[in-house]
Amino acid sequence: MKLPPNSIQGETIVAIATAVVPQQGSVGIVRLSGQEAETIARQLFRPAGKQVWESHRLLYGKIYSPQSQALLDEALLLLMRSPRSYTREDVVEFHCHGGIIVVQQVLQLCLAGGARLAQPGEFTLRAFLNGRIDLTQAESVAELVGAQSPEAAQVALAGLQGKLASPIRQLRSACLDILAEIEAHIDFAEDLPPFNPTSLYLQLQDLLAQLSTLLATKDRGQLLRSGIKIAIAGRPNVGKSSLLNAWSREDRAIVTDLPGTTRDIVESSLVVGGIPVQLLDTAGIRATEDTIEQIGVQRSRQAATQADLVLLTIDAQAGWTAADGEIYGQIGDRPLILVINKTDLANPATVSYPEAIQRVVHTAALQQQGIDQLEAAILAAVQTGDVVAANLDIAINQRQAAALTRAQTALEQVLDTINNQLPLDFWTIDLRSAIAALGEITGEDITESVLNRIFSRFCIGK
Repeated sequence: MKLPPNSIQGETIVAIATAVVPQQGSVGIVRLSGQEAETIARQLFRPAGKQVWESHRLLYGKIYSPQSQALLDEALLLLMRSPRSYTREDVVEFHCHGGIIVVQQVLQLCLAGGARLAQPGEFTLRAFLNGRIDLTQAESVAELVGAQSPEAAQVALAGLQGKLASPIRQLRSACLDILAEIEAHIDFAEDLPPFNPTSLYLQLQDLLAQLSTLLATKDRGQLLRSGIKIAIAGRPNVGKSSLLNAWSREDRAIVTDLPGTTRDIVESSLVVGGIPVQLLDTAGIRATEDTIEQIGVQRSRQAATQADLVLLTIDAQAGWTAADGEIYGQIGDRPLILVINKTDLANPATVSYPEAIQRVVHTAALQQQGIDQLEAAILAAVQTGDVVAANLDIAINQRQAAALTRAQTALEQVLDTINNQLPLDFWTIDLRSAIAALGEITGEDITESVLNRIFSRFCIGK
């Protein structure tokens, strides 16, 4: 495989591996990787006393400028010699004091010493190119860094441990075995036992079933990574803002007895059952002459029609009104939960609503009541909407799903070829396509453009 032009192995690369935030962060790490990593480090770092430069041992000392001999920082140094490092190259980390100035100065000294600035994701790219991890594990690194919930982190960690790569490799190996058997019968039919297409057909069907199981995790993975958008919609003064505040456990929205207090969309981020949620408190939807409120109402309608789930909130005291019915009609085909609020002031059992609404939750937002039931209803809505797959241990991403879909299509075409009783040569064409698609997932058959696209999404220093 041709290496990306900006990721030439042999060059020593350097980057700041921690977030650089003014007046925050107690430690800042500058990471070197490559043949000259230790040489550059020895130019800058002087261990205290008689400490020995040993691999996988922390050294305490000071960092000096080789040119001016000025002291820059009191720091720790970690040396990890090849191949026992993240990149399987010599790796050095300077653990400096955090902030902006010190880590930038150390970075500049490393660049002056012969290193070049790493590209986004280049440390992980080198780990992949040097055979330490496969492509699914590399993607899991980025997903673990960007995880928005403990469940998303667990799925990413499972991928990092190879739990996704393992079934993919088994599928590819099985396809290779089938291909070898077919090609052997093409070339040496007279020297082999009689060909059994029925057995081969059953094997391919089993492989397709395994592919379908993996593909079923795509929506779950997407859900864990990006989360869902939920809009709280309804008439003015039904308690939408109170519901947002009670749910997020902070006063994100202004609450008054005056209708139309909320003029714009107020957002809050939550995690419900391991799923990241972007919660939108919208302006009360009603006819109004107030120009600013009209804009807020229009944005509310737009948010409701674009949300993954709508919480249509009504007042238990007022019951279901004509205005509620109008809003219900405007929501369209969005998944919906009816929230009957203010149940501390009126009996929700007396409220009638359209029979088409299947999910109903009773809340008293100001009393912090009904939030657990609301979260349970949201999870149930997500699951019954076939968004959450049964396999929660691994979850494929969009790139992997696209490759698996190509493999699935190719194997289905092999079955069609068998059913149409075409020659064995035709069987191998689509079988090779399936093998290539599966190899693209783990990186055994990958192009430079795909690699660049994947690793360009990484942060610099990872």
